[in-house]
Amino acid sequence: MTIATALEVLSTFLGDRLSRSKSDLAAHGQSESYFLPTPPDAVAWPETTEDVSEIMRTCNEHGCPVTPWGAGTSLEGHALAVRGGLSLDFGRMNALLEIHPEDMDAVVQPGLTREELNRDLRATGLFFPVDPGANASLGGMAATRASGTTTVRYGTMADNVLGLQVVLADGRVIRTGTRARKSASGYDMTRLFVGSEGTLGIITELTLRLHGQPEAISAAICAFDDIGAAVDCVIATIQSGIKVARIEFVDAATAAAVNAYSAGSFAQKPHLLIEFHGSPQTVAEESQRLGELVDDMGGEGFRWSTKPEDRSALWEMRHTAYWAILASRKGARAVVTDLCVPISRLAEAVEETRADIAESPIPGPILGHMGDGNFHAILLIHDDAPDELAAAKALSHRMVERALRMGGTVTGEHGVGMGKLDYMQAEHGDAWELMGDIKQVLDPKGILNPGKLVPQL
Repeated sequence: MTIATALEVLSTFLGDRLSRSKSDLAAHGQSESYFLPTPPDAVAWPETTEDVSEIMRTCNEHGCPVTPWGAGTSLEGHALAVRGGLSLDFGRMNALLEIHPEDMDAVVQPGLTREELNRDLRATGLFFPVDPGANASLGGMAATRASGTTTVRYGTMADNVLGLQVVLADGRVIRTGTRARKSASGYDMTRLFVGSEGTLGIITELTLRLHGQPEAISAAICAFDDIGAAVDCVIATIQSGIKVARIEFVDAATAAAVNAYSAGSFAQKPHLLIEFHGSPQTVAEESQRLGELVDDMGGEGFRWSTKPEDRSALWEMRHTAYWAILASRKGARAVVTDLCVPISRLAEAVEETRADIAESPIPGPILGHMGDGNFHAILLIHDDAPDELAAAKALSHRMVERALRMGGTVTGEHGVGMGKLDYMQAEHGDAWELMGDIKQVLDPKGILNPGKLVPQL
């Protein structure tokens, strides 16, 4: 029972859809974060659920680890084959299988990306709203329970996945959920697999909830003198019942980075960027209500527009923020971390984090999806300065402690992977051990994405 034996059997079955070339292994051994490269022993490209089932039967028989690979955009090392074995690339399982416009749902394969899905949906008047920023694969988004800029209105992947087809560690194929909008039938197996990060089964098909494309969209931007005032405005917006589709925050450092990166002219102050979806009358009324609230809370420069070109200009800061921040420190790369707290503690959490970063030896602009209490720190480090990585990890550790102290979670949307594994006991207590028990039942040999999310076998 060895990895080599499993790969030999799979090579006969998969042919040229199994690769051990150095370039393919290297491409599947990289992440977008600070983790060292960890190439797998081989990469496979399944094309059907039956392919995945046969692959899992073989790998389970021979004890070969299997790590699913979508678009490779995860930030906590989810897709790295840390114990070797097989990287399962879903790039060829990227079809939109069914659209049911009357029921507002679609059935897709896991390798389809959210942008590809929305392009295919344009003629239907529907769209899929979950937007994590990156053009991630929908299977990966479900596996990490992704969310993003539109969560405040449309919810996370957990709210928008109706059902799944999943291949278990031993090759069995199961279906969870239905196309019905609710059910009282047994355990909610769909939500068990959504967010399981490939540790319980391999998603090979998703049934997704769709939404009507808004008749009108307006976007707005405003600035504040300090972070606390901006965050207080977010809290007041949510508590006032103003129906926002997005409400994003960037700090003064991010505004300065965007100005330098794209010749912008934004005030070097904290900003809020807001979007409204609805009828022309609704978006106009909501924009005006927000403008009045911003004035009352000391904001400045409030402007809004429904014209696409104006909305693009208003959102320029958020769209280019990550790359602008990277460019703001030559030769740097980012340790990106996130947390999420109850909205009533949001201002306190942001202020404490900002003060903590200011006292550290590295820069760390803050931005986030403030409407649901989730924010990120982009901690900039140089590879040739080990003390900077240590400082970034220390900052991230204190952010985690802060979130838990305030009744929040160690990760609002990045997931656990390897990066947040050490904090699961602190957040979940005995429930984390129960997660490990579930893993043991469904994957007794521990071959599914080992080294991630749950206590290690």
